[in-house]
Amino acid sequence: MKFGFQINLDVKDRPCIVVGGGDEATEKTNRLLEAGARVTVISPTLSEELKVLAASARVLHRGRRFKASDVDGGIWLVINTVLTDDVLSRDLYNLAKQKGFLLCSTDQPEYSTFTMPALVARGPLRIAISTSGVSPALAKRLREDLEPLFDERFEVFLEWLDAYRAHLQSTEPHIEKRQQLLRDAVAKVKLHAKIEFPKVEKKAEQKGM
Repeated sequence: MKFGFQINLDVKDRPCIVVGGGDEATEKTNRLLEAGARVTVISPTLSEELKVLAASARVLHRGRRFKASDVDGGIWLVINTVLTDDVLSRDLYNLAKQKGFLLCSTDQPEYSTFTMPALVARGPLRIAISTSGVSPALAKRLREDLEPLFDERFEVFLEWLDAYRAHLQSTEPHIEKRQQLLRDAVAKVKLHAKIEFPKVEKKAEQKGM
């Protein structure tokens, strides 16, 4: 099992491709757009939301299947959301190795050079959840349970923190005191959670599934 190195990528103004036009492609496209990427969606068909994005020129749409020439010209990152075409996934992986672009094939870590964690997003808050490819379904399930905890009231709190930090940076010259005031501001933030899951045997004790 491989454990990835968690980072946040700056994709602002970077040329990126999303292969596929369904719900998964829609979600990944929106995440790239939110981060400022220049997105091309390659798929014969599009979800209704992607049609709107294409019609408003927020994304470039190529209404056909992916071709190897699509990654010519400095493509930086490709997200493949097509789950039913192993040949496509394998060809994309080989291209990524040859040309050096980043590749994520949804639910196919063996055909990826990076994976995308499930993401809890509220205002500027980002909580990434990864199982290192063991179970994307579990990562999604955890995200669904965590999302309701961070509601609109929490977003207001984040906005206040941002303004408070900016205020201290302009009014408090002493770094240590400023850092202490910021720690005090979040001292009462508590996350109370309980997790339930099926009881299973340890790996060494498993005799069969």
